[in-house]
Amino acid sequence: MIEIERKYLVNSLDFKKEYFQKNEITQGYISSHPERTVRIRIKNDKGFLTIKGIGNKTGASRYEWEKEIPFGEAQQLLLLCEKGVIKKTRYEVKNENHIIEIDVFHDENDGLIIAEIELENENETIIKPIWLGKEVTNDERYYNAFISQNPYKSW
Repeated sequence: MIEIERKYLVNSLDFKKEYFQKNEITQGYISSHPERTVRIRIKNDKGFLTIKGIGNKTGASRYEWEKEIPFGEAQQLLLLCEKGVIKKTRYEVKNENHIIEIDVFHDENDGLIIAEIELENENETIIKPIWLGKEVTNDERYYNAFISQNPYKSW
């Protein structure tokens, strides 16, 4: 499946007045190579294995495959991950016919807040909430695989 998404910095906490769902996420990378990232994620009490391919020129589209795996297996696989496990709280906000996912990062990435929105096509436009800031879709520094190796606090 091809995933099309745009990433934005978030310039205020006003989204917290609008969210309808909140999840705690821990994730690590078995491989953070840009051409084939392999991620283990625990989202609340569920485990997931995700494989992503390299992005296109705009950074908005890339192949993504994800499968739910048993929670205990996800916990064990996290132990095999590269250094830099990420912890974040994800808030979900409705925006017309889309969901904006806002990640508030913790620990070594504290202070970083990124919003992602999945689109039907790369040219689709959205109405941006006031708290949605600069687009960083094609900036590798804001990829989770990058910040797992290069924490935000060290920038």
